[in-house]
Amino acid sequence: MKVLPIGIQNFKKLREANCLYVDKTGILQTLIENGFQYFLSRPRRFGKSLTLSTLEAMFKGETELFKGLKAEEWVKKQVANPTAVLRFDMSRTVTNDANNLDNSIKEMISRLSRRHKVNLYSESTEGMLADLLEGIFEKNGLFVLLIDEYDKPILDNITNLQKADEMREVLRSFYTTIKSYDEHFRFVFITGISKFSKTGVFSAMNNLSDISLDQEYGDITGYTQDELNFYFRDWIEFASRKMKISPDSLLVRLKDYYDGFSFDGFTRLYNPFSIMLCLSKVRLDNYWYTSGSPSFIAKYMKEHKIQNPDEYRHIEVPSDFADSHEIESSKPESFLYQSGYLTIEKLENDVITLDYPNEEVKKSLIRMYLDEFYRVNSFITLGNQIWQFLTAGDIDQVVAVYNIAIADIPYEDFPNRDEFWYRSLFVMLLRGAGFIPFAEVHTYKGRSDVVVQFEKQIVVLEFKFAEKSFDVDDKKDEGLKQIKEKGYADSYDAEGRKVISVVAVADDENRKIIAYSQTEKR
Repeated sequence: MKVLPIGIQNFKKLREANCLYVDKTGILQTLIENGFQYFLSRPRRFGKSLTLSTLEAMFKGETELFKGLKAEEWVKKQVANPTAVLRFDMSRTVTNDANNLDNSIKEMISRLSRRHKVNLYSESTEGMLADLLEGIFEKNGLFVLLIDEYDKPILDNITNLQKADEMREVLRSFYTTIKSYDEHFRFVFITGISKFSKTGVFSAMNNLSDISLDQEYGDITGYTQDELNFYFRDWIEFASRKMKISPDSLLVRLKDYYDGFSFDGFTRLYNPFSIMLCLSKVRLDNYWYTSGSPSFIAKYMKEHKIQNPDEYRHIEVPSDFADSHEIESSKPESFLYQSGYLTIEKLENDVITLDYPNEEVKKSLIRMYLDEFYRVNSFITLGNQIWQFLTAGDIDQVVAVYNIAIADIPYEDFPNRDEFWYRSLFVMLLRGAGFIPFAEVHTYKGRSDVVVQFEKQIVVLEFKFAEKSFDVDDKKDEGLKQIKEKGYADSYDAEGRKVISVVAVADDENRKIIAYSQTEKR
């Protein structure tokens, strides 16, 4: 089996080491032939840097790296007219303040000038950059400009708006200078996570073609199902033997856990980082989430008062929702999408529906909420206990364990508690432990709050909220009446399984579920 290129972002290194490579050179050739200046937004760990490295090798005519690949013939022709490539990697800049960012950009320009053997005469950042661009053009003619992670300095400070503005000003000068040398470029490709137009890239460089949502380039990064089946077949065989399941069964698991990212509403993709680590370690785990900065995401979501991940399931937004004039005015759904936590579920008539892409992302976010927001101690243990007692049909113990979880939560952090809050916390405890209940299950007469299905029984839970203790009995009666009139349990009569219907009333005054009732029917 070929070695999996985990963490390798350099195309030359990958090819010379004979690592597994999912051939994206055909779509990159199409990109080159169809235009000149592009922007691509994709989440972290999605292959942006490898894409730029591949483009660099293509324009340099490094034919030995492209043997057997789709763009092999194009690269052979390029040998007769190799193009100089200037590549900036903004992820390597220092982003703790504006002066350090400016100095790190100067250092980057100096290194690139030495690599391209160009003299620098100015001392200012803008002047040094102008010297570099003019020198490369005078020496080589038209050249290729590649910029990776253009927005990293801003995103590193997204929760500090003053610093974000300072970073924006430095970047605006940088990109404005680049725009003034537009006629020197044969090809431009810029990548990042976000599209915040006032960074200067989209206000100064307004001639960029944004292909982030284009179906033609929907799979320019990431792996499709066909690519997974073809390129990784040996690894799938290997992992399935180790896990003692069939390759088909493993593919089903992989699809549920890692597939589902979409940037055009049609193409479904696996995250390269997660799928390779899973096959390498032969274990389904949350690799992509833990490779980033979960505390940074938690801080952002707290500041935007996002109290529940279910708020952003199946949310509809306009097709230009990812455009934002200022980073601080970006809506949470835009940030979550561009960060990779939400993806396009469908695209119809310029309306985009967003959802979480897969189980890895959903489970990771839920665990982050329980840990960072609700601060529930041992939430996995509590979730497991609730599931075990649900399995046994022991509703008394289900309520007792749930009340332990509630007692851990700092109530002052959640002033707007309601029925939805209590129900969502219950569902998150189960999901955080790895179980999948059904929330808001529709029947022809209405919808029940939570349904948990087992081989021999089904538990239907209806949550009610009592702001004061004296309202508990009324809410209990209201819930029982609702279950009966709406026929929540009736949907399962023909299945032959025992049905346990439960009304769980949240006594908010005393911070616990203090009343519940159940009826059983077969």
